[in-house]
Amino acid sequence: MTLKIKQKIPLKIKKIGINGEGVGNFKGTTVFVPGALKGEDVYAEIVTSERNYATAKVLKLNKKSSHRVVPMCDIYKQCGGCQIMHLAYPQQLLFKQDVLRQALQKFKPEGYETYEVRKTIGMKKPEHYRAKLQFQTRFLGEKVRAGLFAENSHKLVEIKNCLVQDETTQAIINEVTELLTFHRIPIYNERKFDGIRTVMVRRANHTGEVQLIFISSTQVELTRTIDSLTEKFPEIKTIALNINRKKSSEIYGDETEILWGERAILEGVLDYTFELSPRAFYQLNPEQTNVLYREAVKAMDASADDDLIDAYSGTGTIGRAFVGKVKSIRGMDVIAESIEDAKVNVPDGIYEVGTAETVVPKWVAEGFRATALIVDPPRTGLDNKLLDTIIATQPEKMVYVSCNVSTLARDLVKLASVYDVKYIQSVDMFPHTARTEAVVKLVRK
Repeated sequence: MTLKIKQKIPLKIKKIGINGEGVGNFKGTTVFVPGALKGEDVYAEIVTSERNYATAKVLKLNKKSSHRVVPMCDIYKQCGGCQIMHLAYPQQLLFKQDVLRQALQKFKPEGYETYEVRKTIGMKKPEHYRAKLQFQTRFLGEKVRAGLFAENSHKLVEIKNCLVQDETTQAIINEVTELLTFHRIPIYNERKFDGIRTVMVRRANHTGEVQLIFISSTQVELTRTIDSLTEKFPEIKTIALNINRKKSSEIYGDETEILWGERAILEGVLDYTFELSPRAFYQLNPEQTNVLYREAVKAMDASADDDLIDAYSGTGTIGRAFVGKVKSIRGMDVIAESIEDAKVNVPDGIYEVGTAETVVPKWVAEGFRATALIVDPPRTGLDNKLLDTIIATQPEKMVYVSCNVSTLARDLVKLASVYDVKYIQSVDMFPHTARTEAVVKLVRK
């Protein structure tokens, strides 16, 4: 049946879906209920209704889950950045193991019923773990404010004390908003004004060094702001300006200029250090990145005879883990600054600017054949052209590091035709959110 908007229904929640929402069934229609937990009985009101499903909001909890907790964040509901903070942390880890199984069940790669999905590796202290923030800025109530947009909107939710954000980066962004207000720096407005639209702050866990990027739709004068920031926060080593004139949701433009300080900061993982330039990608959770990379190295089980491709290499941080373990290392990334970092971080490697789906087939055409392949793609997963190249060349060993269970399961449909999936290891990189990271060990059949 088709449910009507504002219709009120009783609902038993059968599971938690891949986006962290409760899932129930009312007279044959699947209903998604954000904030509801498995095992709960709720009284809900329909918010949207489609032919095969509906979404609803909780009006009353008739039966609460024993795993429900009170979120420690004051703006938990308004922000929407943490979807499952109302679920006790041990149960979050079980959910993230289950969400992998849900994705496999949906896409059904060959042999998925027997895949070993290992228990999620969690954190002892799952708070203040995010070492990087990207907050939108807007001028509201005579003051510059920074935070995130509420879900499915451009309404800014100001964030001044985030439970999952590194405390130093939070303190710096709070000071940034005060200084932008005081110095009357132009702030972006979708309809009228050019100016600063986003601020990125990143702190290296290994050294404590900090870098900032002001992302603006136009040139802005930041000298006095920079002087005040660097005086108050001596850990700041780099301040850059990125110009993004596009009227889109893309955060960065193509032009980045170092306004003050060093080209890069120094970060460390496992037993090595590496450089990070402002726009270079690195994992948001440094503590769990050690776990993730350790699991990736273990899953690869590389030998001294291996020629390794580190696809989507970023700054070469994963590839660096295999230095001394393999014969050769190659990688690529679309961001030129990341490749500059990779050439410093892995001096004996071969790194090129470009997409994996372009560069890898080019190398194959030139006669290079990898025996080992590690992929760490964005949430969109592997491009079809790259998948076809992998299927055609079939490196003996492959490790897939994924941040999106759905695109992972989708890609395994093709990969499982030539690879055995030995196991999937879930790693909790993002506590209190519905996202998990996964390391997949694949061996050629």
